[in-house]
Amino acid sequence: MTKAILVTGAGGVGKTTLSAAIAVRAARSGKRTLALTVDPARRLADALGVGTLGAVPTANPDLDLLWGAMLDAEHSWDAVARRHADPDVAERLVSSEFFRVAARHFPASQSYAASERMADHLESGEWDVVVVDTPPAAGGIEFFTAPAETRDLVGGRLIRWITGGPLPGRRSIFRIAGRPALRMASTILGSDLLERVAEFLFDLRTTHDSLSRRAAAIERHFKQASTLVVTTSDPTPMREAERFFRYLPKVASPPELVIFNRSLPDSWRTARPPAGTPPDLVDNLRRWSAEAARQALNREEFAVRHETPVATVPWQPESPTDLHALENLLTAAEGLEIQGL
Repeated sequence: MTKAILVTGAGGVGKTTLSAAIAVRAARSGKRTLALTVDPARRLADALGVGTLGAVPTANPDLDLLWGAMLDAEHSWDAVARRHADPDVAERLVSSEFFRVAARHFPASQSYAASERMADHLESGEWDVVVVDTPPAAGGIEFFTAPAETRDLVGGRLIRWITGGPLPGRRSIFRIAGRPALRMASTILGSDLLERVAEFLFDLRTTHDSLSRRAAAIERHFKQASTLVVTTSDPTPMREAERFFRYLPKVASPPELVIFNRSLPDSWRTARPPAGTPPDLVDNLRRWSAEAARQALNREEFAVRHETPVATVPWQPESPTDLHALENLLTAAEGLEIQGL
């Protein structure tokens, strides 16, 4: 069975780099590993050394058993339509301007499309481990709530009101009862916009049953995955990390581990300047010592409050950009043990 490792957290905390490092570790341990990113910056390709990432997994030339791929959410929505609608309906959907708008602007659309692609890879049987660098939207929570939100979208009250209930021949009912009213509105407005919107909503509504089953399967994958929350000791990322402990148990497995990235060494907490150190350097050391103490206290309080293991990854002067640097990043980490790796 393929193991899923979901690396999540607020934007800017180093999720992409840590996802790459975890994928490297898994491949080094002899597991066929796929690293997936939905990060619009596409930095995972640089860190993994595989060039430009695309939807098709790309093998790493320097490390056997390691592949990388990009989850292109907008194009994935075409695949979503074709998966859940009849062929003629799917073609109307993917060519609809309203479908394009929904794919770009519905809050959960990109996260849902990405989660479907993730599930496809998990179910393909090609991989031992799939490491997912989750999108930073809504602090990462949206990736986990997207299946339910998308299911609600296509089965929502407005669409049901326009398209009718799950009755036989409801398209005929719509044509008889709904279309004349829309045509009258279009005549008044001088456009067939409303009628085209209604047609689009009807087509979208037909995907509900199939999409609901797929959403339930994705949620089962979430429940079985190892979820790692990445944060730093700064207030905003920590508040985002707190949210995962409130929401994740409802839609996925509770976080297995919290990783405090860019942590200062504990030894700095008690560092003392040698005699004769210039005053400005003494003051600088004092401030760094206080910061190291603050970070350590935040980590300890977080671990106690949520009864969760905490790992630390040390601050690095430069972000890792090759396999060797990625391996060293995890070698220097403390407490970063993941079940199954």
